[in-house]
Amino acid sequence: MPHPPTRYLAEGPRVGLRHFTYGDGAEFTARARESKDLHHPWLFPPDTPQAYAAYAGRLIEDPTKAGFLVCEKESEHGDGAIAGFVNINNIVEGGFQCGALGYGAFAHAAGRGLMREGLELVVSHAFGPMRLHRLEINVQPGNAASIALARSCGFRLEGFSPKMLHVDGAWRDHERWALTVEMRA
Repeated sequence: MPHPPTRYLAEGPRVGLRHFTYGDGAEFTARARESKDLHHPWLFPPDTPQAYAAYAGRLIEDPTKAGFLVCEKESEHGDGAIAGFVNINNIVEGGFQCGALGYGAFAHAAGRGLMREGLELVVSHAFGPMRLHRLEINVQPGNAASIALARSCGFRLEGFSPKMLHVDGAWRDHERWALTVEMRA
């Protein structure tokens, strides 16, 4: 008997991965507002309809970006509730075949392993259908949760970049973590 088509690009035991849509704005921004304490000072996802529309538009329309929502397949928050997001930015094709990851869990999903499962799905999708060779994560050294997630998914520490990215009003130091297709074999 054929299986019904799935709404997800990829699925794990507890989460499904799908692209951003403009229609996700109300849920995404509500979750961002609920998660301000969790995210500060590392991350500032859009928390208004206007900011979300601009953010989602870049992820939907810019070929150098790909945005993925990590959704709980079954939860007290409803089937398909957004647990977090993983974006691949600065996608470069040709001889480089690389992208830079950014991600965040929402407060209701933090510490439950959902983002690890979601990040694994994004990595498989990036190295599979997207045909990327390398993924990079830049993390502020004090962001222990983000570093633990990168490490748990097999990323290796490659270096340190002083004053690399402008975050929360200042240029911040970052550790550089990376993963290649060969490292997953």
